Amino acid sequence: MAGNSVPVGATPLPHTGLRRARRSLAMVFLIHGSVTGNFATRIPWIQDHTALSPGQLGLALAFPAIGASLAMPLASRVSHRLGARTALRGLLALWTLSLILPALSPGLYVLCPALLVYGAASGMSDVAMNALGVETEDRLGKPIMSGLHGMWSAGALLGSAAGTVAAHAGWDARLHLSGAALVLSLLGALACRGVLDLRSAPEEHPPPRFTLPPRSALVIGAIGFCAVFAEGAGLDWSAVYLRDELGTEAGLAAASTTAFACMMTVARLAGDKVVARFGAVRTVRAGGVMATAGGLLIVTAPHPAIAMSGFGLMGFGIAVVVPLAFAAAGRSGPAPGQAIAGVATITYTSGLIAPSAIGGLAQATSLPVSFMLVTALACGLVAGARVLRVPSRTASGGAPAVAGDLEKS
Repeated sequence: MAGNSVPVGATPLPHTGLRRARRSLAMVFLIHGSVTGNFATRIPWIQDHTALSPGQLGLALAFPAIGASLAMPLASRVSHRLGARTALRGLLALWTLSLILPALSPGLYVLCPALLVYGAASGMSDVAMNALGVETEDRLGKPIMSGLHGMWSAGALLGSAAGTVAAHAGWDARLHLSGAALVLSLLGALACRGVLDLRSAPEEHPPPRFTLPPRSALVIGAIGFCAVFAEGAGLDWSAVYLRDELGTEAGLAAASTTAFACMMTVARLAGDKVVARFGAVRTVRAGGVMATAGGLLIVTAPHPAIAMSGFGLMGFGIAVVVPLAFAAAGRSGPAPGQAIAGVATITYTSGLIAPSAIGGLAQATSLPVSFMLVTALACGLVAGARVLRVPSRTASGGAPAVAGDLEKS
C-alpha cells in the first residue's frame, strides 16, 4: 500500500502538487460516498422488484460486509503490483460500476452474489484511498483524514439526495443507478489523475494475499468498533426511537436521522483543525465525552427535542474517530496497508452487527436499554483514546510526519 511505497526514481512533490493530490483525493472520497448514498435510497425499489421478504432482504444486505471483509486484504497486493494511483483508479471504477448490479438482479440468488461483488469493490477501494490519505497527510505534515472522511459523508448525503429525487419521481432504479454509475465512474477517473503516484521499489517483496491483521490494528480497531457501533445505532434507530419511545410524528422522527448524519459531516469537515491543535488522543477523548453525554440525553429524554439533541451530540462526538483510527493504523507498523485493512474489517463488522444487536436487545428489554449499551461504548472512547498515540514516521517524500499526538496527547 501507499504507506510502504515510494515513487521509484521520483523527487519529492512540491507543496502545490501535494495540495492538488489532497483535493483530488477529497473528490475520490466524495465519489465513494455518493455510491453508497445512491444505493441506500433504492433498497425499497430493489426489495419490491425482487419480491423479497424482510428476512430475505436482511440476509442479502449482509453480503456487502462479507464481500468487503474478504476482499480488503487483497488491496495491498493490488497496489503493490499496479502502483497506488493505477490501483485506486481501477478499484474505484469497479466500485462505481458495481452500483448497477443490485438493480439488475431478478431475485435473491442473483442479488446476494451481486452485493458480494459490490461490497468487495467497496472494501478494496476504501483501503486503497485511506492508505493514500495517510501518505498524503504525512507528506503535507498536517491532519487531513477527518476532512477526507467528511467529504465521504458529504458524498453520501448528496447521493442520497439524488436517489430521493429519483425515487420520488418514480424512476426505474435500473436507469437511475446505471446513469449514476456512469457519471461517478467518469468523475472518479478524472479525480484519480491527481492523487499521489506511488510505486513499490523493484526489490520490495509483495505483501501476502491474506494475513491476519497485526495486533496494533486490533487494538486501534476496537476504538473504531465503538464509534461505528454508535454510528450504526444512530443512523438506523434514531427515527424508530423517537417514534416508539416518545410518540414523535413520523416526519419529525425521520429528521433526527438527517440531523445525526449532518452533525457527523460538519464535525468531520472541521475536525482536521481541531486535531492539528489538540492531537488525536485529546480530540477523541473530548468526542467520547460528548457522545456519552448525548447517549445519556437520549435514554433519559422526556421530550423529542431533548432526544434529538442527544442524537446530534452523539453524532458530533463520534465523527472523527474512524478517520483518526485509519490514520493511526497507517503509522502503527511496517505494513500500513495490512493494518488499515484490519481496522477497516473491524469497523465494517461493527456496522454490520450494530443494527441487529440494537434490535435484538430492544426486543429482549427496551430501546432505552439498547442505547445504554451504545452510551457505554461511547464512554469506551474516553478510556481507549490513548491507543491512537503512535510513533510518527517520516514521510517518504521527505516531509515530516504528523506528530501532533506526540506533543499534545
